[in-house]
Amino acid sequence: MLKENNNILYITSLSHLIVHAQMMVFPTLLLLFQTEYQLGMDTLGLMATVGTFMFGLGAIPAGILEEHIGAKTLLIIYQIGSAIGGMIIILSNTPFQITIGLATLGLSSSIYHPAGLTILSRSLNRLSKGLGIHGIAGSLGLALGPLLAGVAAEVGSWKLSYFIWIILQLGLALTSYFLIPYNKNITNKTISSFRTNKSSILLYYCMVISLGFSFGGFSTYMPSLFGTQTDGIFSLLSGSLKTGFFTTLVFLCGIAGQALGGYFGDRYSRTHLLFVIIILNIPFLTLIGYTKGWLLLLCSIVFGVVYFSNQPVSNALLADFTSNAQRGLGYGISFFLSFGIGGIAPAVCGWIAEAYRIEMVFPIMALCLLPGLLACIILIKQNNVQIS
Repeated sequence: MLKENNNILYITSLSHLIVHAQMMVFPTLLLLFQTEYQLGMDTLGLMATVGTFMFGLGAIPAGILEEHIGAKTLLIIYQIGSAIGGMIIILSNTPFQITIGLATLGLSSSIYHPAGLTILSRSLNRLSKGLGIHGIAGSLGLALGPLLAGVAAEVGSWKLSYFIWIILQLGLALTSYFLIPYNKNITNKTISSFRTNKSSILLYYCMVISLGFSFGGFSTYMPSLFGTQTDGIFSLLSGSLKTGFFTTLVFLCGIAGQALGGYFGDRYSRTHLLFVIIILNIPFLTLIGYTKGWLLLLCSIVFGVVYFSNQPVSNALLADFTSNAQRGLGYGISFFLSFGIGGIAPAVCGWIAEAYRIEMVFPIMALCLLPGLLACIILIKQNNVQIS
């Protein structure tokens, strides 16, 4: 049983790595596509939004399907489907065709989180720690995606970065088929320590939308900001390498946040932790829009550490809020709101960048965290949450 649990953690973590790596390739290449296809940031933002919205759209039906066909089947559908989406992008010759590929990739990838998080929540005793490890893998994916995209664009073709993930996904699909058991209720069911009501869930989802929307704007336009506001550092690197390298560095530092969130999430009140995390996000996200060079890089790194500490905490909190039978749907709704509704941010921020300037994206995204902060305060008062 322990070996099966380890296999599940390894495979879901690698799946988490790849899903985020693939989704970060296009944002890293925005400046390249702007030059190659003579597109404005508003058009590129709309293309990105199609992918990110689809990334959230499929999460709810995936959460419902998990109860009927099991997490293993959903994982394999995600792995094969995202490989197909990547292949469509590789074979594309026009922005419209690329957008179709991004939509296919996003819709297939939307299956992952409800399936992966549900099976983990049913398999792990120390949930925040396990989700911290799982989250670290996701941060590695966010880091490797931009790095490989930048290197591939520099050495020959940006299509190579998608091709790498396609091969890995197909190999992972075979591994999942042979190593993950079909029984979706693998070990102990998580017993909720909360007595919640509908308003508590709604407040939680308000935080999810706020965090997801702000991060959608940040992650889509951070690479382009690095490409235009870091002239004074690492001047020997080309623009493509800079956007990839600096973005990778920020997401690698986010691993520290995942580890901190996983550690503290099993020891302290998760809602109080989320309150502190959101409070700390706001000033550093604001500063990103008003700094350049080394200071910009430093603020981005600190923001990455603080932001990613929320993920194991919030994912474990949702497990506390939901019954075992409702877990898949709960995660499905959560990731629809985070990546689907939050996925509108690239289009909104593309308009901001085109109408004003790209630096304005970041303080506006910081303001979008205020509704989530208010929801967290109300949730703390409403539930008087004890240490889980």
